[in-house]
Amino acid sequence: MGLFDTHAHLYDKAFDRDREEVIHHICKTLDYVVIPSEDLVTSEKAVALAESHPSLYAAVGIHPQVTKDATEEALAAIAALARTHDKVKAVGEIGLDYYYLYTDKETQKYWFARQIELAKELDLPILIHDRDAHGDTLSILKAHQGGNLRGILHCFSGSLETAKELMKLGFYISFAGPVVFPKSLKLKEVAKEIPMDRLLIETDSPYLTPPPFRGKRNDPSNVRFVAEEIARLKGVSAEEIAEQTKRNAMEVYGIGK
Repeated sequence: MGLFDTHAHLYDKAFDRDREEVIHHICKTLDYVVIPSEDLVTSEKAVALAESHPSLYAAVGIHPQVTKDATEEALAAIAALARTHDKVKAVGEIGLDYYYLYTDKETQKYWFARQIELAKELDLPILIHDRDAHGDTLSILKAHQGGNLRGILHCFSGSLETAKELMKLGFYISFAGPVVFPKSLKLKEVAKEIPMDRLLIETDSPYLTPPPFRGKRNDPSNVRFVAEEIARLKGVSAEEIAEQTKRNAMEVYGIGK
């Protein structure tokens, strides 16, 4: 299968012992992986990894959980990475996280909007983190819609109605390991209804490991289990899901253009 993992944190410390071995394996078994960032330091790490392997690409940005520490200087340095490195294909992951609230909501919303405008300036898609913040995420995206705004809702956890609103704005919907969990019945129903041309798959490695490896470290090779589950839900082959989601990912990330 020609698989594309649209979201994997390969710089995470969970990979410190065997990162090169993991990357060597996934570069043999997957076509592409995008490495999203959380701050300036991880943006630099993501770019370095992307430039060391042909199958890897990077996204740069400030994660909502750490926006309390964000500065204009850090954002300028992140923007410079995007401008000077061709393997940077998105701004992300950015967005809102109201589950942990490590950063207050207003600060999160400010930096989400700020990075949306940066992405439009750079003509790059955005990679969105939305946890328990579906309403505010949609409101901010609608306030900034138009022009070249585009991107991905990573590890989607919302309703079908929310997904439809996002797709109207031109966004892709990405599913990770939770869609494979036996108890994720509502999420499975949403995945079943997402049109093939708006569908993406990911692992969010090293987190959210799908069955049959639940409880162990996740890695991009497990994206095939996401493809297989969505194929089962839609009544198509896993190969069809793999190929279509790869085409979609290459389109939104501008790979191969």
